Amino acid sequence: MSLYFDLSRCVRAVSKLSECTKCVDICPDSIEIVDNIPSFAKSTGVEASACVGVCPTQAFSLSDFSVTEFFFTFIESKVRLISPKINIPCISLLSVEHLISLALSSDETIIMDLNSYYKESILFGHIIDRIEEANFVLSSFSAKQLETNLDDIIPHTPMEDKDDTSDTLSRRSFLGNASLEGVVKHKKAFDDAVEADDLQRFNLDSSIISKIKEKSLSDKRKILFTTLKYAPKPEKYEVISEEDISFISQKFVDESCTNCQICYRICPTGALSSNGKFSLINFDAMLCVKCHLCHDVCEPNAIELQSGFEIKEFFEPKQRVLAKFNIKRCNECGNNFTYTGGEQACPRCMLEEDEASFLHNNAKLMRGNS
Repeated sequence: MSLYFDLSRCVRAVSKLSECTKCVDICPDSIEIVDNIPSFAKSTGVEASACVGVCPTQAFSLSDFSVTEFFFTFIESKVRLISPKINIPCISLLSVEHLISLALSSDETIIMDLNSYYKESILFGHIIDRIEEANFVLSSFSAKQLETNLDDIIPHTPMEDKDDTSDTLSRRSFLGNASLEGVVKHKKAFDDAVEADDLQRFNLDSSIISKIKEKSLSDKRKILFTTLKYAPKPEKYEVISEEDISFISQKFVDESCTNCQICYRICPTGALSSNGKFSLINFDAMLCVKCHLCHDVCEPNAIELQSGFEIKEFFEPKQRVLAKFNIKRCNECGNNFTYTGGEQACPRCMLEEDEASFLHNNAKLMRGNS
């Protein structure tokens, strides 16, 4: 079982300004940033599975294990224990979104078996943090919770093998109909003697660039969105602190925004968008994966996170207008631009006029000195 990386989904491939280091932070001994792109040894496998769970855009996966398939197989089975001993290579493969969706989709309490992990390890702490976050978010609108079991002996029933075509079709339908679009040990540090050629290098060729331009939403978000559609709505919607939720956000844009368009052009999921005239910045919270890319590329730092996340977005998702702009046609070139007052000329024409004026004045000075 080896680690697979889809470069076209990585936010670092979208922009060199991206500061995302989630994969390196959780797997510092397996993954490193080389030329701004995550890189890892060709032999890297399940020991780096935590990067699969934390990547906001699901750029990482394991070659012989599908988290999406696991979700459906687990829900269809009678087992309510998730354990590296019986049904998953590592619990860290599951994102917070997966954990919430699993809890909501089960009538019985799901138990997470953590006995295979060293309690002092980064991995154990990470898994505990993910479970606690999922339970905290769940507590804001549901009585369902995930439980952990640290006993030495855990009774379990082996998962039933299912290879039914109808099951496969229903899973595809489930995802397609989403309206928005053993023991694992912490791996030792890279051996200093390892040659650079032993690292997998990922390059931005034309095929990758073409895929980057396609806005796509990960399966884990589609699963969460669809699961929430069938969850009972709470009588009262809570607001939780932005710091307490890692996979989604709400934003606002302040007056320093220049409508440069980079934020919604570069957003990997389409959470940020505009209209045909580029006179608006729209935002869909349920499409946001909190990759922080829009913040990283915004030169005036006009995009900011709301201090609280409204649980109402889970059940009544709404596209919000973050900013409006006055768009006019340039009197010089005829192109549309964001008008802020004064002469009705676009920034390019204004710059060209300034440059022409400078050259003209400079020529006059040179003639006067000759």
